[in-house]
Amino acid sequence: MTASGGTSKPQRGPEDKGPANPTVVAVFLATAAAVGGFLFGFDSSVINGAVDAIQDDFGVSDFLIGFVVSSALLGCVVGAWFTGPVSDRIGRARTMLLLAVIFAVSSIGAALAVGPADLIAWRLFGGLAIGGASVIVPAYIAEIAPAHMRGRLGSLQQMAIVLGIFAALVTDYVIARVSDGGAGGEFPLGGTAWRWMFGSELLPAALYAVIALILPESPRYLVKRRRTEEARRVLTRVMPAEQVQTKLDEIRASLAEDRPVRLGDLRGDRLGLRPIVWIGILLAVFQQFVGINVIFYYSTSLWQSVGADEGDAMFTSIINSLVNVVFTVVAIALIDRVGRRRLLIVGAAGMAVSLGTLAVCFSTAAVVDGEPVLGDLAGPLALVAANTFVASFAVSWGPVMWVMLGEMFNNFIRASALAVAAAVNWLANWVITTTFPALSGFSLTLAYGLYTAFSVLALLFVLRYVPETKGIELEDMDRLSSPRATA
Repeated sequence: MTASGGTSKPQRGPEDKGPANPTVVAVFLATAAAVGGFLFGFDSSVINGAVDAIQDDFGVSDFLIGFVVSSALLGCVVGAWFTGPVSDRIGRARTMLLLAVIFAVSSIGAALAVGPADLIAWRLFGGLAIGGASVIVPAYIAEIAPAHMRGRLGSLQQMAIVLGIFAALVTDYVIARVSDGGAGGEFPLGGTAWRWMFGSELLPAALYAVIALILPESPRYLVKRRRTEEARRVLTRVMPAEQVQTKLDEIRASLAEDRPVRLGDLRGDRLGLRPIVWIGILLAVFQQFVGINVIFYYSTSLWQSVGADEGDAMFTSIINSLVNVVFTVVAIALIDRVGRRRLLIVGAAGMAVSLGTLAVCFSTAAVVDGEPVLGDLAGPLALVAANTFVASFAVSWGPVMWVMLGEMFNNFIRASALAVAAAVNWLANWVITTTFPALSGFSLTLAYGLYTAFSVLALLFVLRYVPETKGIELEDMDRLSSPRATA
């Protein structure tokens, strides 16, 4: 009976009824999981505004500051490598919670660092979480997303990454502006400004921990662990009820062997690995060898080196990041319409042209007091080219690579294959990030010339080998075993 005397209707638990709109639930779950991508972008880029201040405070060489910046990436390799097996053992949601804790602890440690050695150690530790997020977020989203919108939902990972980058750069800019003396000055609440830049990550890390506690587990993980009824309840929330049993049957059929995945399962007859695994690895390598993270890790220092003051250089970095956000939105709108492969082709071509333009611009720079200074024409042209490069990457290789790595492998090898490809991606990132300070000190023209060459190679690779995955169910990915591209 109700308080007014009427008869109450029987109450149903959340597992007893499907959502009014499964698409809305799928979008919500993917968005929540993508907060890990936000932390991925924030943690990897927050050092951008702090590079010069750290170098001055600790009195380190160009090579050592390059290692301080890139040290997180070595942690990323390890984190990406082990997150797949860990998530297969403890589940996707629990893995996200573990990563949130690592993000929080590493941000505090970096903020309190007393020298380059322990700062490197904390950056390495934080890298475990960045690398882990690069694996677990696309895997989780791919495993809860309906096939017809998997590309758009998978792109939320990259959207979150670029928003994290943008938030980190804005945070750096604000902290530097309100501090007495910029990034190396005194923050109003005490302490050096660059330390607050690292500490600011604590808030999104706490949010991610809360999200990880309430997210449902991946249905494919649940089926693999023989928790079929739990998987059924999750699937009922993200797709029409009449499709759930069919989907469960497809997942069970795709998990051909009920045992833990081993790296040996990735082996193939050609060059030691399955062709599809090689395609994933090379996508991961080319995404970094085009030099995109030079923009996001060093852009403030780069623009200062060609004549901008610290404030203008940070603001220019924010513009680069805003372009990244805008064109990632464009990619999300296009990826399920035009397909993954076409975006990769267009993006690689755009990057090659814009990077080539940057190389030419820097070849004309005059050297004043040992630093390159761009001319009246080359300076604006370089800024336009840099933003065109970011736009070309953001609309293609940025989101598309992560979407494809989350969906191109069959269910049984997905976690391990994604871990290997993501680890290679971070290793390639480390190589580019570590070598850029020394390489740019020798010749910016050479640096951007090399990135141009890799963009051209990326274009040729996609044309020859990369298959289209648009609209293919995860349970049907075995048919992509051919190394030849499909239309």
